[in-house]
Amino acid sequence: MPKRYDSSLQADTTVSQAQNAVNKLHFAVSQAMSHPTEQTIEQAERRLAHTEQAMLQAERSLGGQGVELAEEMFIEEKRRLNSIQSQNGQEDL
Repeated sequence: MPKRYDSSLQADTTVSQAQNAVNKLHFAVSQAMSHPTEQTIEQAERRLAHTEQAMLQAERSLGGQGVELAEEMFIEEKRRLNSIQSQNGQEDL
């Protein structure tokens, strides 16, 4: 039985890490939207790359289970960042 608890705890931690990464991405993109400077956009881009890695790790660990909401939020934040980049004449990711 401890194995089951451990794997459940690991799954919760992995999902939490992915969700935290998406939340930080949301904040970075919101900052870039409200203050679209080269620096805030670059920070959001770096956060996007970090979040992509967290999402991939969660998907590998859990086989996609439990990360659907985080993935939906991630896609929305990526769309928001792309719109800022387009408005500021930068390349889309």
